[in-house]
Amino acid sequence: MCKQRNTIMRSTAISLISSAFFAVLLIVQPAVAADYPDRPIKLLTMVKPGAQIDLLARALADALKDELGQPVLVSNNPGGSHGSVMATELNRAKPDGYTLGVGATAAYTYSPHFVKASYKLDDFDFITLLGLNQSGIVCHPDRPWNTLKDAFEWAKKENKGLNFMFQGSDDRDVVKRIAEQEGVNLSLMPSQGGPSIISAVMGGHADIGHLGAILFEYVEGGKLKLLAATTPDRLSQLPGVPTLKEQGWDESVEMFVVLAAPKGMPDATMARLEQAIANLQKNEKFRDFITATLKMGPVTFGRDHAQTYMREAYERFGKQAAQ
Repeated sequence: MCKQRNTIMRSTAISLISSAFFAVLLIVQPAVAADYPDRPIKLLTMVKPGAQIDLLARALADALKDELGQPVLVSNNPGGSHGSVMATELNRAKPDGYTLGVGATAAYTYSPHFVKASYKLDDFDFITLLGLNQSGIVCHPDRPWNTLKDAFEWAKKENKGLNFMFQGSDDRDVVKRIAEQEGVNLSLMPSQGGPSIISAVMGGHADIGHLGAILFEYVEGGKLKLLAATTPDRLSQLPGVPTLKEQGWDESVEMFVVLAAPKGMPDATMARLEQAIANLQKNEKFRDFITATLKMGPVTFGRDHAQTYMREAYERFGKQAAQ
């Protein structure tokens, strides 16, 4: 009887100790997560230092440092299709909130369908869209066209082709589909970025070219002519020029910039980041830097909107790839 009583007492003691241990775990785990961040955060970006998205990443890093109380260090990881090199590196990172990435949405929504990628959309959480990298089709100001529709009508009338200088696979494919629809021969010319396109168009080597926000300086200065906004909406600084859709084609080049993280961050860490982003949305200086200084289009901040957009765009580009 004594042995049986001792056994029962030992079992009860073990149960109590185990219960206390797990209770402590439940208390400690949220406390640890609530300490985020307790060391510097790495912020990857997809371009070289000085490029537009790099400038946005550095402004975000400074703003997040103030919000989170820890340094946010920008790491440049250029290369690949729309920043797929950076996306690959981000996918390899531990999902603890200490490695984040700022880059083009197309790296996640477009590239996995059209190039070989080691990641998929569901490998990431998308914390917020940050801006719309405005873009458009330009030509030399002496060309007898005011819209891209004019350029294709002219090419058909004159029985001539058009030389188009592109930046990536998405703008290349968009204009290629338009040319096929219009029955115009299109010669495709790859570029090394915006400056090379400007030189080719101004020098008469390319009939038309696709540029990001760098176009504003040259169009407003009379050195280039804007034929179409390639974004879903008209460009904020040049609202008089119609979009591709307004000119009759169901096409756009969606160069949104997104803040992303590896999938699987602790809930408390994600909540901390979401609160920081909500505060930045109210930060007029930060928003003005994006829209006025960088000339990016404004977007809706927040995780829900970002996740919804990324899923919709991924599925839409998947349908295009299957055609």
